[in-house]
Amino acid sequence: MTYDLTVIGSGPGGYIAAIRAAQLGMKVALIEKYNTLGGTCLNVGCIPSKALLDSSELYHQAVHRFAEHGLEAEAPKINFGKMISRKGEVVKQTTDGIAFLMKKNKIDVYHGFGSFVDKNTIKIEGEESKIINSQKTIIATGSKPVMLPFIEFDKKRVITSTEALELKEIPKHLIVIGGGVIGLELGSVYARLGAEVTVVEYADALIPTMDVSMGKEIQRVLKKEGFKFNLKTKVDSVKVEGEEVVVKATDKKGKEVEIKGDYCLVSIGRRPYTDKLNCEAIGVKLDDRGRVEVDEHLQTSVDGIYAIGDVVKGAMLAHKAEEEGVFVAEHINGQKPHINYKLIPGVVYTWPEVASVGYTEQELKESKRAYKSGSFPFRASGRARASMDIDGLVKVLSDKETDEILGMHIIGPRAADMISEGVVAMEYRASAEDISRMSHAHPTYSEAIKEACLAATGDRALNM
Repeated sequence: MTYDLTVIGSGPGGYIAAIRAAQLGMKVALIEKYNTLGGTCLNVGCIPSKALLDSSELYHQAVHRFAEHGLEAEAPKINFGKMISRKGEVVKQTTDGIAFLMKKNKIDVYHGFGSFVDKNTIKIEGEESKIINSQKTIIATGSKPVMLPFIEFDKKRVITSTEALELKEIPKHLIVIGGGVIGLELGSVYARLGAEVTVVEYADALIPTMDVSMGKEIQRVLKKEGFKFNLKTKVDSVKVEGEEVVVKATDKKGKEVEIKGDYCLVSIGRRPYTDKLNCEAIGVKLDDRGRVEVDEHLQTSVDGIYAIGDVVKGAMLAHKAEEEGVFVAEHINGQKPHINYKLIPGVVYTWPEVASVGYTEQELKESKRAYKSGSFPFRASGRARASMDIDGLVKVLSDKETDEILGMHIIGPRAADMISEGVVAMEYRASAEDISRMSHAHPTYSEAIKEACLAATGDRALNM
């Protein structure tokens, strides 16, 4: 069988690339080594973690906030098995939906491990081996969790995010190594369900890729929920002793720290997954971090072979991979698409959520770019007071001379949805004044964006 385009990997980048290519009239094949489509995001990442985050947040609301809302009910009980089962059903509905989309778009799906024989020939090893030919190929094989060599990783007590989504019990004390997105999200799930959660982070701040103010605020909020934090702390060993995990570390003062828990989640990052693809044998170059090297069109060092998503440089985010999938499909078709990587938003699905797009304040300072800053706290928002979600703020950074918005950073209710206003504004190079002149429905959380823009343009927020 010969195809115009073959995509190896069915995650958000891969399946979206396949659909867009099919829409453009190409004959497309999609290769997936697992039995279900959707990759890490849909099976063991974004979707299942959000299902558990929503379930645990509802429980937390019932226990801690219903009474203040005037809702009296017996104390809710946790059926953890049911919660995990519901998560599984959400995943199944979503992955089944991808299978439907492949049929709808007449995309041939092969289940098995795909690897290059040569630049136009791919071997698929599954229940039976197959060889297909392809004019173009997209590598979209995603990433795997990073594991430090001195950690005794048994997948039972010392776990990654994959196992954390399938636990049989709620941990009594969950130790989280890594204060980034995955660690804080899954830590939030189990903290809300009653677990003691201790975070050990090597850096001096949480979510270190985001604006410093966001890390400080989420640390303050999570501390109120009972999180314990050990920042600037270097993990030296992780050992399983029976049903206990012992983490030994060195804190910022050089003092040895010992933390004992019943589970340890290691969430220190992910690595590009190109194992056994046979990339190098056909001339596809990898960089020193194992990422596939690509040019401005996301084409690798081999003509006709492209790479997208977590296997190339840039943020490891599903929506970044999706944009790249569409980009490559349209580029192959002769179009001239574009991606502004600075406008790929980042989100942490804690509660309150954290979302960010554009430059951080630290980046602007380091580049010596003159800027203005305006912020507005949700405590001053009528909508936030009504829902009792008063933690957090919106921060807007704009150019000092032109007022063009350079960055937007939100920690607050539904920040993940609201950040799109910042993306749209920055895509069209809007000024803070532009946003402050636009009517925002009242009462809404997004009024805080307008107020922060007013604050950035002459310190003239109206409701504080």
